[in-house]
Amino acid sequence: MNKIKLQDKARHIRYFRKVHRISASLFFAFFFIIAISGTLLGWKKNSNGFLLPETQIGTTTDLKQWISLDSLQNIALGRYNEIYYEKGIMDRMEVRPDAGIIKFTFKNSYHEMQLDGATGLLLGHETRKSDLIENIHDGTIVDRIFGWSGGTFKVFYTTLMGVGLFIFTLTGYWLWSGPRRIKRNIKIKKEDVVEL
Repeated sequence: MNKIKLQDKARHIRYFRKVHRISASLFFAFFFIIAISGTLLGWKKNSNGFLLPETQIGTTTDLKQWISLDSLQNIALGRYNEIYYEKGIMDRMEVRPDAGIIKFTFKNSYHEMQLDGATGLLLGHETRKSDLIENIHDGTIVDRIFGWSGGTFKVFYTTLMGVGLFIFTLTGYWLWSGPRRIKRNIKIKKEDVVEL
């Protein structure tokens, strides 16, 4: 390999090193947050109720004996207002027939309520820390703080982090493989000279 080609490869490696260093500087804090929150989300079901409340057990798994979803929702909203002294806005209902319960989550908080599907009895009300961590992980927390609808910041943030991680991976690969190729080409050139 001639000297000009080696200098050209070295210049490319310097360029990739600069891009890698700049992207690492710009995205370091965000990558750190994503790594920590992603790890916690991976552990949420194995946290013994710390990150995600344990699922309670209801009286029956026979759906024929359950009261209507409308009635269960009204009970959950009423209990929410009694416990937290604010009006709850229903977000999701997670029906767990295998456990005989239904979980309710609310738009204006990270609280969860679990009701017995057959009796409507409140079996538990706790904070879903995993939902907060998920909102931090994907950037939804910013939309929530500023009241932006449609996930405006979330889409921007996840796209930016995805592109940043792609650039970081690509430049990291070139920083790893580029010097090895240069060394291999120099070694081949020296062996050619020795054989002459």
